[in-house]
This record gives sequence, C-alpha cells and structure tokens, in this order.
Amino acid sequence: MNARDLISQKQGDDFYKTVATIILAGGQGTRLHPLTATRCKPAVSFGGRYRLIDVPLSNSLNSNINQIFVISQYFASELHQHILSTYQLDMFRTGGLELLTPQETAKGKAWFKGTADAIRQSLDYILRSNAEWFLILSGDQLYNMDLIAMLNFATTKDADMVIAALPVLEPEAKRMGLLKINALSTITEFYEKPQDPAILQQYELSKAFLKENGKATDKTQYLASMGIYVFKRKALVEILNQPGDDFGRDLIPKFIHQAKCCAYLYEGYWEDIGTVASYYQANLLLTEGKGLNTYIEDNQIYAAPQHVPNAMIMGTRIKGSLIGQGSIIEAESIEHSIVGVRALIKKGTVIRDSIIAGNRTYHPFLNQSMPANQYYSIGENCHISKTIIDEECRIGNNVQLINKDNLDKYDGEGIFIRDGIIIVTSGTEIPDNFIL
Repeated sequence: MNARDLISQKQGDDFYKTVATIILAGGQGTRLHPLTATRCKPAVSFGGRYRLIDVPLSNSLNSNINQIFVISQYFASELHQHILSTYQLDMFRTGGLELLTPQETAKGKAWFKGTADAIRQSLDYILRSNAEWFLILSGDQLYNMDLIAMLNFATTKDADMVIAALPVLEPEAKRMGLLKINALSTITEFYEKPQDPAILQQYELSKAFLKENGKATDKTQYLASMGIYVFKRKALVEILNQPGDDFGRDLIPKFIHQAKCCAYLYEGYWEDIGTVASYYQANLLLTEGKGLNTYIEDNQIYAAPQHVPNAMIMGTRIKGSLIGQGSIIEAESIEHSIVGVRALIKKGTVIRDSIIAGNRTYHPFLNQSMPANQYYSIGENCHISKTIIDEECRIGNNVQLINKDNLDKYDGEGIFIRDGIIIVTSGTEIPDNFIL
C-alpha cells in the first residue's frame, strides 16, 4: 500500500485540503553569482527548459497539494511572471497559489532576515488557509520526492515537526544542519553548519545505522537536514513566536527539546544548488541520465509552455546532450552539453561540456544595441568548452571560450570564471575572434 492509500485510509480524501506548501524563494544567491546578477536564484534556468522554482512547485502539485504559498524577495518580478505564466491552477480546484513579498504594513516595513522571519512576516496570510499541516520547501533544490510519504510519516508519528534528512559526506556536512536521532526517529540533537572537527565527530553515523539503511560505506557520513520541513499548524505558530530569524541556526536547535520532532529519512537524489560548480554539475548529470529524473510520467517537472517547433539539426554530430525545442543547429559537434530553447548555433562550431541556456525570443529586444536583423546566436567556427552561456547572448564568429590559462576565477565585462567554469551573463555580446 503506498502513502496515498494510507492517507486515504486514515484521513480520507479531504486530507489533502488540510495541507499547504510554503516555498521559500527569496534567496539572493550570492554564491551563484553572476547567474544571479539580475534574477533571484529560484528563477535561474535549469536543464534547458526549467527554472529551479519548477522543482518544488511540481513536487507539491504531483503530491496533490494545491494550497501553495511562494515567498520571494530579491528580483521577485521575473520569478512571479514565470510562475503566473506556467501554473494556471484549475479554477474549480480547491486551493490556490499565492505570491508573497515584503510589504509595508501598520507594523512598519522590513526585509526578510532569514527563512523563519520570511514566514513569520507572512503568517497572517498563511494562516487564513484551512491547512492543519504545512510543508516548507526551498526554491533552489533538486529532488523527486513524494511529499505525501513524508506527510504520512508525520501523521503516523504524530510529530509536531518533521525534518527530511539524508546521509552526507564531510564537505556537505559543514554547510548543512546535522541531526542525531534515536531508534524511534526522534531528533535528540541538532547543530547548524558545524566547522569544528570535534563537533563533527559527535555527529558521525555508526556503521550499523548506515548498513541498516542501505548506505554502508567506508567513508564517514553524517545525517543532515535537507531544509524540507513538515509542521503541525499549532507547532509552526509556536516556533515562530520564539526569537530568531532562521530555522536551522536559531529555532530548531531549541525546538527539538520543546516538541515532538522527528527525522524522515529520504532515499533518492537531492542537490542544493549553492554554487556555480554544483549548478554546473547538476545540469550536466541530466545528459548522463542521472541526477534529477525529469522522465517520470506521474511525477513530472512542469515548465513554461513553449509554442515553438521541434529542433532543427543540420549535419551536427551530437553525443550525450539535450537539445531544446525550437533550436536551429548547424554546429560541427555538440558533446556532453545542454542546449536550451530557441538556441541558434552556426556552422563549424564545437561545443563540449557546456550549458547553453537558450533564448526567450529569437530576435533582440528593442532596448538592445544589436541591429534588428541580428539574432541571439553562437557564431561560426567557435570553440566552447566548460562554459555556461546565459539567455539572450550573441557570440561572434571564431570565438574561443576554453579557459586557456586554466583560471579558477576571472571578472570581465559580461564574462566571468567561477570554479574554473566560464560564465557569459545574459545580454552579453562577444565580438569576433575573442579568446578567453
């Protein structure tokens, strides 16, 4: 019997009406700069056709959760436009999608200061819903998750709060919240982003635990919070009444001793898009049939509808790559790369290990300096390797983006290097014969 059947058996089909999702989408994404120079992190493109925000929204809708609150802050306009144009919920469906941002009220005007503060400042709107259970998700993580299974776990345990958790290695452990749990999955200790080796050692998972959960390995692992939570309505109000702006740093370490808090062990792919390197790797995993699975028919990741024809490929050798709709490709070869919607790539060009975000339109916008008869495109005889080319760029002929000096970091005009990866930011024009 699956989680949905268990929910229906215990609470009835109306249970879904008592659940709401809160998606935290206000992150500035400084470590993902320059991709976040003109947009918030959840609005960054992924996989040639998605935005990062599409993942938590899709997981919620696929779990029959139709009450959704998206809380945003930085560069909210583009994110809101994407959500409104992509997610037209059925007018006869119970629930709704609400977009919340900081605003001036009788209490004053203030920016959100952390994950908890964002929900606290929005709580008056959120509590107008009839939800008795709240799922809190991040707007910049990748996973395929049956959220109903996590809710079923929460109801079975009668927990006030549940944290989704998974074993991680030491590099990841230092940037996540670590948990200790007992045999009943109750959280007994929580520490946010430990850097001290002595503290890390206290949170090492035993070999017996890893073997029991099918994670046996010789490497030291730790149980880490995924930043995905389930709260009872009363518990959410209680934890937000306490001082502190961030769940992991301020509130959870105390709350686990005040309420019944459990850990839900997640099995499957999960990635927190925190840096340019993690973003790059998560994208290219798709070309290998790994990472985020976008081919699950009953748990698909939704994207903005594109009214464009199929890709046109003329004489190009393509290996291990994803090609977006509406692309017109005459390149010599494309290997281990992602090419987004409406990408134009001309003759003789070689692309390897790269992400080409594509375009929202073939023609330049009116405020662009390019002549009206020019297109956003990658020119002839270019060599592009280990590069991210953002939307609406024009690359001239004979351009080489190869990081010839093997730089780890570089700042140029519209061109950057981070973690050894070249990034061409949105709207950049690169002249003929340019080499980096």
